[in-house]
Amino acid sequence: MAAGAMNRKAASLKSLADAKPVSYWLDDPGRPEPRPALTGDERCDLLVVGGGYSGLWTALIAKERDPARDVVLVEGKEIGWAASGRNGGFCAASLTHGTANGLARWPKEIKKLEELGAANLDAIEAAVARYSIDCDFERSGELDVATQPHQVSELREFYEELEAAGLADGLELLDGEATREQVGSPTFLGALYDRRGVAMLHPAKLAWGLKQACLDLGVRIYEHTPATALASNSTGLAVRTPYGRIFAQYAALGTNVFPSLVKRVRSYTVPVYDYALMTEPLSAAQLESVGWKNRQGLGDSANQFHYFRLSADNRILWGGYDAIYPYGGRVRAEHDDRPETYAKLADHFFTCFPQLEGLRFTHAWGGAIDTCSRFSAFFGTAHAGRVAYAAGYTGLGVGATRFGADVMLDLLSGERTERTELEMVRSKPLPFPPEPFASIGIGLTKWSLARADANGGRRNLWLKAMDAAGLGFDS
Repeated sequence: MAAGAMNRKAASLKSLADAKPVSYWLDDPGRPEPRPALTGDERCDLLVVGGGYSGLWTALIAKERDPARDVVLVEGKEIGWAASGRNGGFCAASLTHGTANGLARWPKEIKKLEELGAANLDAIEAAVARYSIDCDFERSGELDVATQPHQVSELREFYEELEAAGLADGLELLDGEATREQVGSPTFLGALYDRRGVAMLHPAKLAWGLKQACLDLGVRIYEHTPATALASNSTGLAVRTPYGRIFAQYAALGTNVFPSLVKRVRSYTVPVYDYALMTEPLSAAQLESVGWKNRQGLGDSANQFHYFRLSADNRILWGGYDAIYPYGGRVRAEHDDRPETYAKLADHFFTCFPQLEGLRFTHAWGGAIDTCSRFSAFFGTAHAGRVAYAAGYTGLGVGATRFGADVMLDLLSGERTERTELEMVRSKPLPFPPEPFASIGIGLTKWSLARADANGGRRNLWLKAMDAAGLGFDS
């Protein structure tokens, strides 16, 4: 290893010395107190299981559609404590984990999906304003950045494909100089700039704001109340919790990465752990050295990619790259902290922004993503249509979960809508195989993706086979 690289690695490790192993977003003295746990029996029209974005949007929209509907929401720990409080705060219009994925899977309805996604993002912005949710919402857009020569060509080809399909509105292809004028990094060779399709926000504050909006509309929320079993009969549903039961006419499951109460759904998702760092606030001089005047979110174009953005107080969040699947697909608290990944991320950070040498990280954390084989959410019903579920957002659920809430409520209503008629909504991803095949397949895919990044983007036979089968693995 060259001396310069060794010195950079040593400096990057030093930058982690004071980092707290907790999500920066959740490490907030102003976080709301949890609601009491359910004790005894409860009855309602609609039970929502899960207190992340998926469940919160479902409860909120259910009351907006019908203020008289009696809605209860239960959360196993605290509102927003899992993925909704640990993500990067990228709220994208895309419902399909990016237009490329949607175009490849649903080419006949991609224009409709893009329209619905744009309307969904507008609706989120409107709800943030309507309920006075203080979540640092900024419609600042996103740069998809090329850091290797082959990625420049890939971005150009993709832009041309979108133009030919009539999907390039609001997008701009930037060369290296124009990209570095937006955000200054010597590694940036070009970018695709989406000016309107992504907003930046404080993810935990969005969850807490949605919680308060639900309470204000009359939703009854019970925290520290895991739903442990679900059963149905001719008169409705019964959900068991540690200290009581809930009897409901209908239920919407927003449990995402956690094992579904509908057992047949469990094979469609696996947990993938993603990790992030947050810096201390940049000084005026440091911020000037980077530029970033338009405050966009950024992601690089590699298979093993990084995502990064500015917070409201001018910290830089830097995450991604490693996507860790735990053997057996077990969600465990010990997987939330991974120092070897933090060290790797810190080294990558200072490669991207060498002018910020000496900056320190204050927080380092991880969390589980509900990954499915098609990268984007899937939907369905169970128990004779009384239960609806949505899962599989694969790391792009900050915005798409609101659309999923609408889909679940549509499905429970039994009415055919524009949403329920979508092939995306009516189809399912391929399930993951049992162990040890899941670990073997995911491990081989990760290895192949890393080789592709190191070899000009060339995909080997394994990746080509996965592409042909419609299978994927992504963070």
